[in-house]
Amino acid sequence: MENNAQIISDLKGLINIANDGKEGYESASEITNDPQLKSLFLKFASERALYAEELKAHIAKHGGTSTNDSGGILGAIHRTWIDIKQALSSKEDEAILAAIETGENAALEKYEKAMEDYATHADHIYLLKSQRDGILNALKAIETLHMRLDH
Repeated sequence: MENNAQIISDLKGLINIANDGKEGYESASEITNDPQLKSLFLKFASERALYAEELKAHIAKHGGTSTNDSGGILGAIHRTWIDIKQALSSKEDEAILAAIETGENAALEKYEKAMEDYATHADHIYLLKSQRDGILNALKAIETLHMRLDH
């Protein structure tokens, strides 16, 4: 039972991360005037919503529930997405992309930390790796766009 409690707690933390990302991308899509960025941000917001649902399904397998559809109030992930809101107020795509990079790097750290405890998360390690890879791919796309705007 202690193992299940740890699994549920870890997965709920990752749901907060996914929801923080979803909210950050949705906010970014509302502010940018660039149709390419708007489309990309909405795509990544949808991915994060899917990640949260997948994580909720694994929580259910371990006897827990999560009705969380919004991001976390506490923690470094939330603070990094707040940077996006500050960047959005400037309405500069470059600042938005930089803030998203910060948020995605923080999300990757949280996924890596969860995956360090392989024994606890063995039954869903593939899911965690897949979601981490999705975040990494999003980060690479954002970094590429950011470099283009920088030059």
